[in-house]
Amino acid sequence: MNIIIQSSIHTLNESRNLLISLTNKDLSNHSISPYYSCIGSHIRHILDFYDCILEGIDSKEIDLTNRKRDERMHSDCDYTLGHVERIIDLLKKLDGIDFTQNYIVSDDLGMGKVDITYTLGAILAQANSHAIHHYAIINYILDRLGISMNDDTFGYNPTTPTTEINLN
Repeated sequence: MNIIIQSSIHTLNESRNLLISLTNKDLSNHSISPYYSCIGSHIRHILDFYDCILEGIDSKEIDLTNRKRDERMHSDCDYTLGHVERIIDLLKKLDGIDFTQNYIVSDDLGMGKVDITYTLGAILAQANSHAIHHYAIINYILDRLGISMNDDTFGYNPTTPTTEINLN
């Protein structure tokens, strides 16, 4: 299996592990400043990013602004877990696809929608890094809620030197 797909599946399995360990109340808790976002909103956002990519595979046009924003994922661990597993299954079906093929990716970078040429591998690698970035935010929320993860590297980019991670 392609390393980009393996990496994404590995990263998304962290969402699976997290969702199994949370209650719906934990998932939807909006009480942590400064942004008052919940863990569920970050998981939903990660999955929206992957959904946009997967929906654009056949047309070779990926619109990152066309997100579903299914708010049920903010409050229902089982429902959200089903979506994580669906994305993982769809990623596994990409094995054998040409990751060097160009795709037109549409996104709003803050000054209006633009089209950018990416390879499929590049946009999937970006989705994986994007997920890890949101895991860092989730880790902050977990800490403030007093919830411990059994994974000391959750939310850390793989390129972060381990000497910077405070492994207790």
